[in-house]
Amino acid sequence: MDTRIPSLDVLRGVAILGTLATNIWIFTNPAGPAAFLGESTSLGETLLRTASNGKFLALLSLMFGIGLSLQHRSATRSATRNRTPWPGRYLWRSTLLLLEGTLHYVLIFEFDVLMYYALISIPVAFIVNHTTRTVKTWLTITATLHIAVITFLTALMVTQKDPLTGSRLPTDTSSWPTQVHTRLTHPETFRAEALFVLPSSTALFLAGALLLKAGALENTARGRTVQRNLVLIGLGIGIPLNLLTALSGPSWFLADRYLAAPLVAFGLLGAITRTVHRITTPGLVQNGLTAIGRTALSCYILQNLLASTLCYTWGLGLATTFEPHRVEFTVTLWLTLATTLATLATQWLKRNPKGPLETLWDKAYTLPFRSRATP
Repeated sequence: MDTRIPSLDVLRGVAILGTLATNIWIFTNPAGPAAFLGESTSLGETLLRTASNGKFLALLSLMFGIGLSLQHRSATRSATRNRTPWPGRYLWRSTLLLLEGTLHYVLIFEFDVLMYYALISIPVAFIVNHTTRTVKTWLTITATLHIAVITFLTALMVTQKDPLTGSRLPTDTSSWPTQVHTRLTHPETFRAEALFVLPSSTALFLAGALLLKAGALENTARGRTVQRNLVLIGLGIGIPLNLLTALSGPSWFLADRYLAAPLVAFGLLGAITRTVHRITTPGLVQNGLTAIGRTALSCYILQNLLASTLCYTWGLGLATTFEPHRVEFTVTLWLTLATTLATLATQWLKRNPKGPLETLWDKAYTLPFRSRATP
């Protein structure tokens, strides 16, 4: 019996392509990844970057929280068959994710989020094993801490003359080994986002767990009510706030990415889920997003590998070639990669039940426990 949640696969697919829409501006910057904090060169670029900045990182965090909660549910139901109580085996999953994220960071992409999610999943795994009241308490604590830090730093940046000019660290993309060396020797630059991601994503993980319990993904009267409220608050309030912070200048970058954007992510969750429930016959777009969602880990790694190869000087060097037409090139590259990922994922799933990395990952996850399995 197929127990997959259709809207969850679509949401994961949207989140993966959304992170690409955010990260694509890093790859297409001729100055290299370290210039990611540079100001936009045009209003068009500002609006396009605003459309993706922070929202899909937050949506992906919500998806991870929902996924963790689903695994907790499954483990609780099968508690009589498990010799190790929750979150015993799940901690091995977190360890594997940390290893994978570390390799992804060192070898492929400076701004990997898997490392953060692996660390966040450990305390959250313990928290979701308690009552809903406890989960809400920890959500309140982490969200309050995050909002306080972002508010303080934003106020500090507003008072500075030149608050956000990008990293001063040069990034040489002419050599892959040089890039690897730069990542290894400058984690203070490329891993600095942990200060914001760890508390915010912890809150979003917990919010995802609570939304699952509230029925946010269900096609029921209760679920539709939750989805409608998410749309009204997340999009009705989040989008105007997001536009305001995005157009207020670089001083508001942190508020834009880490306060306004996550609010929009809640609205996206509600809107996408409602849309999926209303579609009786999935079309090409939904099928493509579903395929990407079912192979999310593989697609996340592959999209960064392809973008690096195409844009950096050690590859085809297209970022430099198309520098005079950066906005047009960036949009075209995103569309090309999104179509490629959807096509590859769809074709792969016709012959395999899971993505390539997901299959390898599952084997690594079950390996330590095979010898203890009950005959």
